[in-house]
Amino acid sequence: MTETPEELYEQGLERYKNGEEPQSLIPLFKEITNRAPKNSNSWISLSWLYLLEKKPNSAYEAAKKGVKLNPDDPQGRINLALAMLEIGEKGIRPHVERAQQMIMADSDWLEEIKGNIKDGSKRRSDWPSLTRVKSWLFD
Repeated sequence: MTETPEELYEQGLERYKNGEEPQSLIPLFKEITNRAPKNSNSWISLSWLYLLEKKPNSAYEAAKKGVKLNPDDPQGRINLALAMLEIGEKGIRPHVERAQQMIMADSDWLEEIKGNIKDGSKRRSDWPSLTRVKSWLFD
């Protein structure tokens, strides 16, 4: 029996949480976005994996799709801001400010974003863009 995109997403997320390398998860998340192109979470996750693999152009395209599908997901906005920083795109501030508003209004989002930033710092130790966005969000 073929797994649904939602089941594949949950499996991919679990594999990521268990420490699997982003490079090996990118094909899975690409398949999920192909099978469920209107699922913002899969685009946002794919953009994060691309960012971890230092593929900012691909991350930018995936994050743009995720934010377009769900403009109220702070992680999508953060991923988009990170990709924009890394490719030298202008217009970052509105995304960071919107993400900041959302995470300050919702403690669950706040904890999730803090956890994601911590995870990103561990998986990609020298990541100046992440340090910068973290400072904009929390300092």
